Amino acid sequence: MNTRPKRPNTVALVALCALWPAIATAQDASVTVHVMSRSWAVTQVSQDPLMYRATRDMNNLNPFGPPARLRTHQAIAAVQQATGCTVDRKTLYQNISGQFFARVTCK
Repeated sequence: MNTRPKRPNTVALVALCALWPAIATAQDASVTVHVMSRSWAVTQVSQDPLMYRATRDMNNLNPFGPPARLRTHQAIAAVQQATGCTVDRKTLYQNISGQFFARVTCK
C-alpha cells in the first residue's frame, strides 16, 4: 500500500504557475532577426544590462534549408543587428546548448 502524500506534485504545480508570468515576459523580450538566411532570437540577459544571448532557430533540422554558415559570425551579426551596438569579441562565448553570450558597447 502506497501511503506517500501527493503534496510534492502540488507544490511543483503551484511553483510552475507562479513562475509562468516571468517565463512569458522573458520570451516576449527577445528580438528575432534574420542573418544569412537564418533566424536568430536575441535576448538581453537579466543579470547584466549590456549582456545579450543569441540563439539560432534550427528550422526543425530541415536538411533542405539554407547552406551551412559559421555560427560565430552569424551570432555577432545577430546581436549587432538586434541591439544597434558593437559586440565586444573578447567577451563572446558559447555554451554547450549552442547559445552565444556577448557583452555589447554602445556609443
